[in-house]
Amino acid sequence: MTPVSVTQGAGPIVLGLPHAGTFVPDDIKVALNENGRKLADTDWHIDRLYDGLIADITTVKANFHRYVIDANRDPTGVGLYPGQNTTTLVPTTDFDGLDIWDTPPTDTQIDARRIAFHAPYHAALSAELSRLQELHGFVILFDCHSIRADIPFLFDGTLPDFNIGTNMGVTCAPEIEAVTTGICNAAAGYTSTVNSRFKGGWTTRYYGQPDSGIHAIQLELAQSSYLHDEATPWTYDHAKANRLRPHLTETLTALANLSPTLGGTS
Repeated sequence: MTPVSVTQGAGPIVLGLPHAGTFVPDDIKVALNENGRKLADTDWHIDRLYDGLIADITTVKANFHRYVIDANRDPTGVGLYPGQNTTTLVPTTDFDGLDIWDTPPTDTQIDARRIAFHAPYHAALSAELSRLQELHGFVILFDCHSIRADIPFLFDGTLPDFNIGTNMGVTCAPEIEAVTTGICNAAAGYTSTVNSRFKGGWTTRYYGQPDSGIHAIQLELAQSSYLHDEATPWTYDHAKANRLRPHLTETLTALANLSPTLGGTS
């Protein structure tokens, strides 16, 4: 299996999907313990949820699982949230703090995974951002994530449905955060927050350079908003998803129409 899949559109938005993949090579799978082989920390069906929301959108999806290597972590191994529980470049535990490996990877093996998986994903993402920035004069990376709403190891209480991250407004123009926040806040029956527990992962922080015309924003969805249950078998709930998808469509459409205020040429 190729490490990354790309679908090209001509619009100014790139959807990043670093955690939707479930592929684990056999030589890595045998090193996982029974808990690790459950792959519980997948952003289950997030690619399906976003599929077909608006026309002419570009998607870049990592096909490999985050237990192989996390495409949303700094390849140097620097942590995202100092002083808080989180998972690393190659996680050693799941989101509940439980071990996932019978045989943890060596530094040499992690380096090999950087080259084989992490680097190709970011090469593809970088290429698409450059292509669309050249076309429009700007580009918006919309990084798509989801997570269980209740994970005491990572955060207190129950997570809101919409968790917007811009690293405290650093990674995108204010209009992008304002539009996204406004739509999420107005979505009836849903809760939302900005730059709370999730401020944007490494991808958002690394690529988000609004002064250079590259804007990045992360949306972390509570999986309870579109899954039947936040547990095996992680079933996609059509009724929940069909209620949620119009709000995502509205958000992406509004962002795509911001080109005049962002200095786009389209």
